[in-house]
Amino acid sequence: MNNMSHQFPALIIAVPLLASLLTVPLGALNRRFCHPWLVFVTGFILCLSLGVAAHTITSGPMAYNMGGWEPPWGIAYRIDQLNALMLVLISGTALLGALYSGPSFAKELPGRQTYASALYLLMITSLLGIVITGDLFNIFVFLEISSLSAYGLIASGSPEAPFATFRYIIMGTIGASCYLLGVGYLYISTGSLNLADLSGLLPQLYHSRVVLTAGALMLVGLSLKMALFPLHAWLPEAYYTAPSTVSAVVASLYTKVAGYLMIRIIYNLFDSHFFVNIFPITTILSWAAVVALLIGSIYAIAQKDLKKMLCYSVIAQVGYIVLGIALVNKAGYSSAILTIVSEVCTKSCIFLATGAIIYRLGNSRIDNLQHLFRRMPYTMLAFTIGAFSMVGIPPTSGFFSKIYLLFACLEAGNWVFIFALLGSTILNVIYFFRVIKVACFEEPQPDYQRREAYPAVAVEEVPAAMLIPILLAATSIIAAGLGSHWIVNNFVQPLLKVVF
Repeated sequence: MNNMSHQFPALIIAVPLLASLLTVPLGALNRRFCHPWLVFVTGFILCLSLGVAAHTITSGPMAYNMGGWEPPWGIAYRIDQLNALMLVLISGTALLGALYSGPSFAKELPGRQTYASALYLLMITSLLGIVITGDLFNIFVFLEISSLSAYGLIASGSPEAPFATFRYIIMGTIGASCYLLGVGYLYISTGSLNLADLSGLLPQLYHSRVVLTAGALMLVGLSLKMALFPLHAWLPEAYYTAPSTVSAVVASLYTKVAGYLMIRIIYNLFDSHFFVNIFPITTILSWAAVVALLIGSIYAIAQKDLKKMLCYSVIAQVGYIVLGIALVNKAGYSSAILTIVSEVCTKSCIFLATGAIIYRLGNSRIDNLQHLFRRMPYTMLAFTIGAFSMVGIPPTSGFFSKIYLLFACLEAGNWVFIFALLGSTILNVIYFFRVIKVACFEEPQPDYQRREAYPAVAVEEVPAAMLIPILLAATSIIAAGLGSHWIVNNFVQPLLKVVF
């Protein structure tokens, strides 16, 4: 790796951080500069992330010590295949959101695009920082930056957004406090905050009550951050009231980044069987995940608003991720990573498409979606691809992630989980195909034969800056599905050799 590319890990954080600070004076000169600025910065970050991912595939993990300080004293970035994959997912979603934000911010946040753009870049910086750093306290710092930027962006949404944001602040603060207490207990026990260093020190302390408490607190904090049942009540209203661009990016990334951290804690910080044999908290997590994927789907069916329905589907999909993690076997680990990939692509697609519907119709009530397939054909085609992925229809990415999770449940020998997965899939069919039915099919005549022409409907797609990201997200769903074997071979298999 040449000297320039060796600096990519630092640039991935430094560039969007400095860009967020420059956004305000740039927007003060001309507010119209903010949109191309966002697109340029996020596109540059995606290029850096792809470079890092290519290196991990060809040459294995790479390390970068901030300021030249060696761990455990300094903050170390150690990027393996999982980090690299998450960097690409975050930066790719950030670029789609940046493209989409031009018309969306102009309509939903008139006069406030400059500050929204600055917070957007700060949010992306923090998410990238969470997945790239190998220091537990540094993760907490980036977690708080991501939360603060999300609070500001969500609160700028509908009139109900400030109250929803206040609930999010309360629950987010509790989750962060639990995580920080766990990190503090580990530091007291070991004198280190470096994840790789701690993984070598902790096995001798596995029966310490301080270490057991630390592990429990960290997992509770992350469960709250990712809205795992029953700690999910804050999420639907917060995501529902946020501006469309913010909803799409936050719903696509926040719970998945928390899932990434849960993988790191269960499989890398501790031994993969610590939470099974010594401190069997994975049993609680697996049952909570099963309830989440059922309850989230049932709540989604009960909604009359498309965007709120999708917010509850986020809770259900968190259950799929956590169940794969908590089964602690190779198929479950693979399914958790594939589900994260699938969910980032799928949630980006369906939330961006829903934002386009709101942009054109002014609301997202399911009853108001008649003739939408003829009015917005490309948007609804992308939404349908996303719905197929949520249900698990091949060749979408959702099909392959669910197949791996099914194999994981078979390997664990738990038929209750298998029936829960099948039940959740049926529920997904019910609430997504209800939307497709209203938007696509005409009401039948009394004798089930139409006797007059279909009503004329003009095609009214959203601006290209919004439509292109929607179509790219839909394409990524198919690409991730068809390329699932490649993802497993290049990003999952090397990790399995380390953690099992």
